[in-house]
Amino acid sequence: MEEKTFKQRLEELEEKISSSSEEERKKKEKKFKVPFGKKVGAAQKKKNFITVWKINENGHTDIKKLMIDDQTIMMDGIPRLATSQYIMYYKKNPMIIIPSWSVEPISPKKMLDQSLKDGSNTKGYKILMDKMQKEQIGAKKPMGALLKWIIGGILLAVVGYAFISGGI
Repeated sequence: MEEKTFKQRLEELEEKISSSSEEERKKKEKKFKVPFGKKVGAAQKKKNFITVWKINENGHTDIKKLMIDDQTIMMDGIPRLATSQYIMYYKKNPMIIIPSWSVEPISPKKMLDQSLKDGSNTKGYKILMDKMQKEQIGAKKPMGALLKWIIGGILLAVVGYAFISGGI
């Protein structure tokens, strides 16, 4: 039996690593799609239908398509709130997320206000990062409009002179 040299073993390992990383690149991340029967069509939107995501006590979710009647939806024999402040959209599909133990759905507005009170909002971080990137040392500043006009005029004069003198 012939033993492989260190260089041969290293080359084999590099080939295995490169082939495995190529396979991972080929695998695309699966995009989430609302189940076909639960999607609300254009005609159903006009009739006040909405996709409802019900969160059960055990953490599992059920997706249903229900009709809004007098700003409520009837789910499991219990009327639940369905006003405009609770409606969210996913790819133009109106939806409500509602816990099974509550008559009030999850409100994005209330969650935003709560995160601002708690200080867990990311908006401040985004503003700070933008400010830091703008003030970076050596950041390229945009050329002023006046400078662009001056350079353009000089180029136009050079081309015009060359054309008049017969250089072109």
